[in-house]
Amino acid sequence: MQWGGLSFCPRVAVGQPGTPVPCRRGSNVSLVLDMSSLGNVEPIQPVCTPRDITLKFLRTSSHVLRKQELQQHAQSLAQLQEEFSKIPPNFVSPEELEIPGRAFKDRYKTILPNPESRVCLRRAGSQEEDSYINANYITGYAGRPREYIATQGPLLNTVSDFWQMVWQEEAPLIVMITELQERKEKCVHYWPEKEGTYGPFTIHVQGVSESVEYVVRDLSIQLGKECRKVKHILFPSWPDQQTPESAKPLLHLVAKVEEALQTAASPGPVVVHCSAGIGRTGCFIATRIGCQQLQDTGEVDILGIVCHLRIDRWVHRGWACSKHGPLNSSG
Repeated sequence: MQWGGLSFCPRVAVGQPGTPVPCRRGSNVSLVLDMSSLGNVEPIQPVCTPRDITLKFLRTSSHVLRKQELQQHAQSLAQLQEEFSKIPPNFVSPEELEIPGRAFKDRYKTILPNPESRVCLRRAGSQEEDSYINANYITGYAGRPREYIATQGPLLNTVSDFWQMVWQEEAPLIVMITELQERKEKCVHYWPEKEGTYGPFTIHVQGVSESVEYVVRDLSIQLGKECRKVKHILFPSWPDQQTPESAKPLLHLVAKVEEALQTAASPGPVVVHCSAGIGRTGCFIATRIGCQQLQDTGEVDILGIVCHLRIDRWVHRGWACSKHGPLNSSG
């Protein structure tokens, strides 16, 4: 049946009695497009960025040492330096942290927190710049998330931010691995002699105990009517840009931290800082993780530990962790 040059099937549309329905001329067989004539087409490969390559290296690198190999490995300083010099730095560029006023809160302009793991301060009704602090959550032994916070030594204008972070994260322990002054300022005096107010927080020093290697302060931090206990360990005998003459003081610090955590008042992360929060801070965290791994399994993967730390925050001097950390705890 034709109508106006079009062919119509002798069917009736639903709801429109007597109206013919147009249909396609010719065969009713479905059309099939033959792709074989195009030949073999290579699938599109994803483009790996430099950051992708860096992260793959950091996630997969490993060099496990059994207990009996540790002392022998520790004697080859050149080999250690060469091994760790190959670890990509995983730097953070300023373009990745376009936060107004951020630069005024960084102690060193080239040392920035990883955006994926950085600590964000939570303040009611605050602007984005009020959430910023140069600090990162660090994964602990056996993949335990947020076991540490690695941060820079507070500046005069970030002291209240520091205590806000300690309160927000319910941190039971602060480990400070720097002097206040080492030729120049490394950290401000952010705790009181007896009592002090920092922003909305009031800090009381409840007790002080000193030893040759460190000073332990029992603090209370109060916000409104709520009060919490925080322990502060100052380990000043590790000069910046250097390694300790002996591993014993560092291992004693690790043991003191373990002891303090046995009676910790809260389950939050351990806050660790030096001046920049990447050298001595990273080495201490790597040493503690390595000691835990060695005690648990009888072997240690210091290369893998340092690589995983760099995923969370750029830490360096990994070879120093090897020379002065768990390698020397195996005897």
